[in-house]
Amino acid sequence: MKNHRTLIIAEAGVNHNGNIDMAKRLIEVAAEADADLVKFQTFSADRLVTSSAKKADYQNQTTDVGETQHAMLKKLELTCEMHEALVDHCRQHGITFFSTGFDTQSIDFLVGLGIDRIKIPSGEITNLPYLRHIGGLGIPVILSTGMAIMGEIEAALNLLEAAGTPRKRITVLHCNTEYPTPMRDVNLRAMANIGRAFGVAVGYSDHTPGIEVPIAAVALGATIIEKHFTINRNLPGPDHRASLEPSELKAMVRAIRNIEQALGDGIKRPSPSEFKNREVGRKSLVAARAIEINETFTPENITSKRPGTGISPMRWDEVIGRKAARKYAIDSMIKEI
Repeated sequence: MKNHRTLIIAEAGVNHNGNIDMAKRLIEVAAEADADLVKFQTFSADRLVTSSAKKADYQNQTTDVGETQHAMLKKLELTCEMHEALVDHCRQHGITFFSTGFDTQSIDFLVGLGIDRIKIPSGEITNLPYLRHIGGLGIPVILSTGMAIMGEIEAALNLLEAAGTPRKRITVLHCNTEYPTPMRDVNLRAMANIGRAFGVAVGYSDHTPGIEVPIAAVALGATIIEKHFTINRNLPGPDHRASLEPSELKAMVRAIRNIEQALGDGIKRPSPSEFKNREVGRKSLVAARAIEINETFTPENITSKRPGTGISPMRWDEVIGRKAARKYAIDSMIKEI
């Protein structure tokens, strides 16, 4: 089994609060953490929600209660010029720009900017014309599945395939859309079930507090990890409280890279670093007491002790019953069989 490198997406999302300087700082933080991609959100509030659409409960807890979802999102839009500036800033800092497009116009705009894959957010998994449009582009797709049942995932995959994107180019992310997600609701085993059921690569989009769950997801086979981050969790805005701060993002990336190494190739054998410990940690057959010439080896006069530089105790049955060809002092290694 060959090790894979997990694609780590640092999700800036809307944590820029509509401020280009804050968005650029988020790019720098993601680059400093050695994430692979830094992801924003590309949308028009007018195309995304109705003027009277309500906010999610978690959004009411972190933004103005009397504000509509449309009003909240309007303040978080990124203009075309801001996108171009962010792409350039990513290039300067050695990290790949990425963004989720929430409608077909936004998708086409992002493709025009040069993104080489498309992220479908959980809320669009039941949006047939949107899915069909993306499938027709034929470029790699990352599909989030928060709030979905298996049948909805299957329908989305079938739509994408029928439109022109083969399943081998689709990665499905297990996800829970509650911010933050309670640990009891993560259901991380569902990720592997999705992979088995649909024959797709899988990953995990995380909204839990902390970094434990995405690390566990990598150990369970995630090929992509997506995690929200912010400059400061106390900033105003809908997603900051469920996001990692810079030092935490850096710790998550480092831990994932360690786990990738630790997974290995699955072949059980002594590692190069431990091979030298075999002689120290294993045992050899030794005299349990003084043994005379021609004395019969018995369970009473031989035993096994470290180091493992002599005859292995696995050969015990070959030695018991034989006669000693020489004298042995206590603790001396048995030399013959």
